[in-house]
Amino acid sequence: MDTLSLFFTASLVAFGLYWFICILGSAEQKGKSAVHLSGGSISADKVSDNYNQYWSFFRRPKEIETADKVPAFVDTFYNLVTDIYEWGWGQSFHFSPSLPGCSHHDATRAHEEYAVDLLNVSPGSRILDAGCGVGGPMRAIASHSGARVVGITINEYQVNRARLHNKKAGLEKQCEVVCGNFLHMPFEESSFDGAYSIEATCHAPNLEEVYSEIYRVLKPGALYVSYEWVTTELYRGDNPEHMEIIQGIERGDALPGLRSYDQIAEIARKVGFEVLKEKDLAEPPAGPWWSRLKMGRIAYWRNHIVVTVLAWLGIAPKGVVDVHKMLFKTADFLTRGGETGIFTPMHMILCRKPEQAAAQ
Repeated sequence: MDTLSLFFTASLVAFGLYWFICILGSAEQKGKSAVHLSGGSISADKVSDNYNQYWSFFRRPKEIETADKVPAFVDTFYNLVTDIYEWGWGQSFHFSPSLPGCSHHDATRAHEEYAVDLLNVSPGSRILDAGCGVGGPMRAIASHSGARVVGITINEYQVNRARLHNKKAGLEKQCEVVCGNFLHMPFEESSFDGAYSIEATCHAPNLEEVYSEIYRVLKPGALYVSYEWVTTELYRGDNPEHMEIIQGIERGDALPGLRSYDQIAEIARKVGFEVLKEKDLAEPPAGPWWSRLKMGRIAYWRNHIVVTVLAWLGIAPKGVVDVHKMLFKTADFLTRGGETGIFTPMHMILCRKPEQAAAQ
């Protein structure tokens, strides 16, 4: 092979690798590149140990049923998965119904905007994002509504990522991020004009405690909307396949235990909320929310090769490969949960704190 042919071949291979990793992949589009994958606040040499620690929680199930153990459990999980989520999925760590003629990005944005539209807040209102992640929904909601959004997340690494994204988007004055536990929030009573949580309260061992805290910080008459992960009326606890699917979702997503759809409104009323509306947003005519997971199988294998090579080269922590593999297995359980209809990640409940609550 002459020099020109060798140069042409090498250039073609180099371009192919660049296209394979950066163009075809989602990394550069979503704000996190593959070469910067990390274990969040965990040092690179401890990622594998922390991955094993995460799985040890499931060998001691009673420890993830108590509020004092869950923060460490969830914090470890999000240190492990935040970079991979952001790289492979985007800055909004949630699902959305697929919409005809719309991209995944547009469907996600519509799902987030619908939440704040339900709150009926005006520009300048102060609203709470309970479980804000890296702030994808926060920025979409702030831009759409003009409201000032205060987000809270248990994970310090996510706080730093959210603040970085807020600054890049020019929304750092409109979006505030606080590191804390939404079971014990550092906010004054009756200090928010509205609140929302998007697929976040599923991490709480006791939903009543989260709802009580959100109720406490809302002003009388203010609204709260939540998208909850629940089992549906089709779930059967004595069906081995159903149990396998739900346990797979719980273990791969740091959930102390999924709740049933019929428990949500009951819990909301118990803490004092008036329940205005309740609906599974995954029901027809909504398109399947899990279609993005099925379409992403090729992307998974592409990304897994990238992660494996980067770990082998010492660029990415070795434990990241195990985390990526875990998330792929979890995606399969989530897909099966959607296809069988026994699970939904978007059981919507809209509540109001009564006006007379001011006298309580």
